[in-house]
Amino acid sequence: MNEPKFLEIDGAYGEGGGAILRLSAGFSILFNIPIKIRNIRANRPKPGLKLQHLLGLKSLSELTNSNLSNCKVGTTELSLIPKKNIKKDIHLDISTAASLGLLLQPIQIASLGFKGTENIEIFLSGGGTFGKWAPSLNYLQKVSYPIFAKAGLRIDIDIQRHGWYPKGGARVKCVITPPEMKLEPVNLTELGNLNLIQGEIIITNQFRRNRDNIAVRVRKALIQTLKRNLKIDTDIKHTWVDSTSPGIGLSLWAESDTGAIISTGTLLGEKRLSSEKLGVIAANEILKYIKNDIPVDNYLSDQLIPLMAYIGAPSRIKVLEVTSHTRTNLDLIKLFTNRENRIKKEKKGFIIEYL
Repeated sequence: MNEPKFLEIDGAYGEGGGAILRLSAGFSILFNIPIKIRNIRANRPKPGLKLQHLLGLKSLSELTNSNLSNCKVGTTELSLIPKKNIKKDIHLDISTAASLGLLLQPIQIASLGFKGTENIEIFLSGGGTFGKWAPSLNYLQKVSYPIFAKAGLRIDIDIQRHGWYPKGGARVKCVITPPEMKLEPVNLTELGNLNLIQGEIIITNQFRRNRDNIAVRVRKALIQTLKRNLKIDTDIKHTWVDSTSPGIGLSLWAESDTGAIISTGTLLGEKRLSSEKLGVIAANEILKYIKNDIPVDNYLSDQLIPLMAYIGAPSRIKVLEVTSHTRTNLDLIKLFTNRENRIKKEKKGFIIEYL
């Protein structure tokens, strides 16, 4: 049997971090192209795979029955031969606080090309629903996956228990409904009108003993900041949850009449960050998109690139800035498809389009 022709990828490209691994693995399955990745995280203090990267690769290969080369923590070179013999369900045990949002990213990309009528269930035990420099699961619930659903791919997340650094301990069920029809293009170039800003402050029960009600202080500060700048209704909820490690997570989002959903992304409480300051940061984060008429926030833009590149029809989005993660997506996906993209500077923001 002849060895397949591999697409070779330099793992030290661009930021040279875990994003290259996650994106390459997802694109490999989506476009059915075998890959070899060399120099994995070569420029980092500890090169090679970390445990969270290994978990993500193994979960994707298990779900799709793809052939992943023998690899372990510290591996600096690997290969993946894609298949799409999709399992109906998989169970993943995660012993760290690895971000579940990042672990699901390559699966999210690959599932754009899944076919079939049966749902796929992924059960996650352990890991973190919140983490630094990663999309929280409630961000995926409220922003990313509703946009995906409008294009034709439905992903539902049931958070049964939250997890924070350093112990993780989340329990989550993710259900993927493969597209029944051809995916619809993405066209989000105007923010349009907003009637309501929603939000969720999630706080672990370890902070209940604090005499100062953190949620009330965060909520008051962000609502005051929003009201000073906008005449718009708000619906900001707070929820106390059980978790092995203490933590505070905050996200605001708003859906417009054009179908856009903008958000602050994921904000975390920190020791030297007051509740009031956290609220002000959150309010200002969503205000910058509203004031500049931007329909796609910085945290959604890179997630939409694989969807736009895979869909045959032209797609366009307007962003405030072209982030490093978005550029990595745009550059890396050129290795897998000949779809032409271009970036056009606007008076406020940029238009990214696939022709």
